Amino acid sequence: ALLLRLARRPAASPMSASPFLRRFVVRWADADANGHLRNTAYAEYANDTRVALLASFGYSWTRFQSLHLGPVLFREEIEYRREASIGEEVLVDALGAGVAPDVSRWSIRHRLWKADGTEMAQITVVGSWLDLEARRAVAPPHDLADSLRSMPRSEPFVELPAIRRK
Repeated sequence: ALLLRLARRPAASPMSASPFLRRFVVRWADADANGHLRNTAYAEYANDTRVALLASFGYSWTRFQSLHLGPVLFREEIEYRREASIGEEVLVDALGAGVAPDVSRWSIRHRLWKADGTEMAQITVVGSWLDLEARRAVAPPHDLADSLRSMPRSEPFVELPAIRRK
């Protein structure tokens, strides 16, 4: 049986539901042959939002470089609901979707919306922190861990297992 999933409109504006929000306008380079946001651009918008979120926690790219630390993704899952056309505004938020007790592993859920409130997609990523010298997953500095723990949470929110060290 074919199940059709309709785009949902949020109960509240996405701008009021999440304190961290980025705005994008669909450019020609972001579009597919139909003039719609191409599938990989959804993930790029979420990635740009995640990088800005980390910078808002005080972790710019230069700070990560000085610490020889970087975020790494293990999984990225995209649930598409609606398209956006060239010139349309897209809003992307970031919510905590899970965290390990030591924050060595984390999950962030991004919701993408049209300006009229139509939900376009949900993107959920699971990642960790990579020590760029040792080339292994590690727990982050305490202030970054605290920032991730205090993020607004999505439903569902899961406790993730910590990275096992040998």
